Amino acid sequence: MTSDRLAELAAAGVAIWLDDLSRQRLTSGGLDKLRREQHVVGVTSNPTIFAKALSQAEDYADAVKDLALRKCAVSEASRALMTADVRWACDVMRPAYDASNAQDGRVSIEVDPTLANDTERTIAEAKALWWLVDRENLFIKIPATKEGLPAITATLAEGISVNVTLIFSLERYEAVINAFFAGLEQARANGHDLSKMASVASFFVSRVDTEYDKRLEKLGSDEAKALLGKAAVANARLAYKLYEGLFGSERWQALADAGARPQRPLWASTSTKNPEYRDVIYVEELVAPGTVNTMPESVVHAFADHGEVRLDAITANYDDAQRVMDGLAALGISYDDVVEVLEREGVEKFTASGSEMIETVRVALEAAAK
Repeated sequence: MTSDRLAELAAAGVAIWLDDLSRQRLTSGGLDKLRREQHVVGVTSNPTIFAKALSQAEDYADAVKDLALRKCAVSEASRALMTADVRWACDVMRPAYDASNAQDGRVSIEVDPTLANDTERTIAEAKALWWLVDRENLFIKIPATKEGLPAITATLAEGISVNVTLIFSLERYEAVINAFFAGLEQARANGHDLSKMASVASFFVSRVDTEYDKRLEKLGSDEAKALLGKAAVANARLAYKLYEGLFGSERWQALADAGARPQRPLWASTSTKNPEYRDVIYVEELVAPGTVNTMPESVVHAFADHGEVRLDAITANYDDAQRVMDGLAALGISYDDVVEVLEREGVEKFTASGSEMIETVRVALEAAAK
C-alpha cells in the first residue's frame, strides 16, 4: 500500500523529493531507505532545516569539536558542516541520478541567504559551493529576486545546475524561465555539455493560500468564503500553463536540439498550513508530467497512506484556475500586492534562516570549545 500510491504518483510524471536533510538521516540510513522504498528521488534543504538538525542531534559533535579546535570562523564552520551533509546526500541519491539519466537524484544547497539582493556575491557563492561539494548531482539554490535573476543566468553559464527558489508570481516565473534560457545559451557558447545540466524552478504553493485566505477572511462575504483555499492551486496551475507555452517556443527547441533538458516546475511549500484543508491537497491537485513535488516526510507518508493521483489535475483545469484568479481580483484583492508581500516575506525568512544557522553553529562551537 505504501509504495503503490507513491509509485503511481511517480508513474504520473511527478518526481518525489524530500524537503529535509540531517546528519541523522544519513548515518541511520533513513534517507537511503526513503529512496529505496518510498520512491524519493531528490532532496531539498535550507539553513533552517540544517540549524534544526544541528541543534537536535549529537551526530555533529565530533565534527563541531574538530572545527572548534581548529578555531574556524563561524561562517567557515557552518559551510563545512552543511556541505559535508549535502555531499553525503548526493552520494546516497546517486543511484536515482544514474537510473534517471541524470534527471533526478539531485540534492540542493542554498547560497548564503544574506546575499539574496547581491548579484555578484551570489554568483561567487554559487561557484564556491559547487566546488566545495564537488558532486555532479548537486543543485545550487538561488532565490528568484530581481538581483537573483542575472545570478541564475551567470551560474548556469558556468555549467552549474541550479534550483531557482522563492517564486510566487507568474511574471517572475516567466523571468526565471528566460534567465534559464539565457544561461543555457551562454553555457553552450562556453563549451559546456547541456545534456549534463539540469534545473528546477521552485514555485511556492501553500504560502499563497495563507496570504489570500487572510484577506478573504477579512472581507467575510459569501463570495470571499467560497474562494478560501483555492488561490494557491490556481496560481500553480497557471504557472504550469506558462511553462508549457514557453517550453513550446522556438528558442527552447534550439536548446533542446543541443541536448538541453527542460527546467522542471517544482512545487515547494507543499505542507498544508491550514489544518482544515486536506493534508495532501498540494500534491493531489498538482499532478502533471515533468514536475517535481518536494515534501516534508510527513506529507510523503500521508500521500502513501491516502493520497489520490488525478492525472488531469492541472492541464484539465486551466479555465477553472483562471476563474479563481479572476474572482479574487473582482473582490478587490490585488494579485501584484499579494505576490509582492510574499516575496518580501520570503526574502526576510530566507535571510533570517541564514542568521539562525550561523547562531546555531556559533553556540555549538562555543560549547565544544569549553
